[in-house]
Amino acid sequence: MQSTSATTLYERLGSHDGITRITRELIKNHLNNPLVNIRYQNVENMDRVEQRVVEFFCAGAGGPETYSGQDMLATHRGMNVSEQEFITVIDDAMSALETCGIDTPTRNEVLAILWSLKGEVIRV
Repeated sequence: MQSTSATTLYERLGSHDGITRITRELIKNHLNNPLVNIRYQNVENMDRVEQRVVEFFCAGAGGPETYSGQDMLATHRGMNVSEQEFITVIDDAMSALETCGIDTPTRNEVLAILWSLKGEVIRV
């Protein structure tokens, strides 16, 4: 993957194609993770979920894509996501980034962004 000398996080994640690859790995991790897979077992349209996650990561990383989903608070309201689930999802994301060859400084930047969302996800 690209070094941190690229100008944006979006570029360092591989732009749209790289973020799509990371998202697919992330979803695979979630589906294989017994701590969170129940949240995904009844999803009727996983392609739509993947599309929204790609949009979210692309837009949040500085790409030109527009995020068309709900904000994080609205998305997670009523789900009663626990601290353990939140950390597990972040662990799955970090694993996906590593599997896709994203360097440590870039992974740490993504980690900081994801961690900053905890108040919009945990027990809302």
